[in-house]
Amino acid sequence: MKDNKKVIYWLLTGCLLIFLMVIVGGITRLTNSGLSISNYKLISGTIPPLNQQEWEEAFELYKQYPEYQKLHYHFNLDDFKSIYFWEWIHRVIGRLIGVVFLLPFLYFLIRKQLSRPMIKKAIILLGMGAFQGFLGWYMVKSGLVDMPWVSHYRLAMHLTTAFITFAYTLWVALDLIYPERKKIEKSFRNLIRLGMGVLLIQIIWGAFVAGLDAGLIHNFWPMMAEGKLIHETVYTEETPLWRNFIEGKSGVQFVHRYLAYIVVLVIGYIWYISRKLNLTDPQKNGINFLLFMVFVQFILGIFTLINAVPVWLGVLHQVGAFMLLTGMTFTLHRFSK
Repeated sequence: MKDNKKVIYWLLTGCLLIFLMVIVGGITRLTNSGLSISNYKLISGTIPPLNQQEWEEAFELYKQYPEYQKLHYHFNLDDFKSIYFWEWIHRVIGRLIGVVFLLPFLYFLIRKQLSRPMIKKAIILLGMGAFQGFLGWYMVKSGLVDMPWVSHYRLAMHLTTAFITFAYTLWVALDLIYPERKKIEKSFRNLIRLGMGVLLIQIIWGAFVAGLDAGLIHNFWPMMAEGKLIHETVYTEETPLWRNFIEGKSGVQFVHRYLAYIVVLVIGYIWYISRKLNLTDPQKNGINFLLFMVFVQFILGIFTLINAVPVWLGVLHQVGAFMLLTGMTFTLHRFSK
């Protein structure tokens, strides 16, 4: 018998750290702090500037890049320190996640506490973590060339990969927590898979909204403007409609708005159908949590929009997305074999 309890705690600790990292990443984005550190030093970068000279050197490096030259040219050293903190803590948590995943993995491997399938899953997790770190730097690089902001495509890749890594880590932990399987209705399982797919698409468009600052316009609900369900800038003649949906601020916000209704409807339908099935308590609890969380997240989205994305509401909305993904992952796991 493998000592799964320690492995479960390890995986859930990883989930908690990924959750924390995404939240800090959201604050970093909302406070425009993400381009404050323009180099990447794996070991020495863990230590922030410790004296006046080191702070001035870091500030001088920041001045060489577009964000300072085009946006923050009025910053003094104290202003720089305030944005440096969030990007630094975000990177430190990323390094901590690497240590927390790698060292216990090696320990469990040496102590032969991992089954062969579990070893394969752990290696996948390590690979996903390394890829996530690469995507973080790939994203930052896009804001160090000509324009003082990162590519919203790269931001979406970075954020979505973090969500998927979290979901897979949780899934592996659930494999150990619930080794038993219950005979399930395939059509209902496919419905939950559909819900997961729609939710992931909504998360991607949420990242597009964040990357383009598209939440700072059309701050009305349910209309996009007074008396208009669709703002005319969604379908400008100068740009193809499909491009507006992925690159235009109005088009991206439009997709994110109306995908939210679809997410609510799909989860509501999952709950409605589940009432006719003979379910276990974990299955019922998962679906009930999904229904509760989707309405909480929907309301958070509305208030975040109409208040033009204050930092605290933007962070809460991101927490809501994480909780919704957690509920969807748990529920899908309980209906998988």
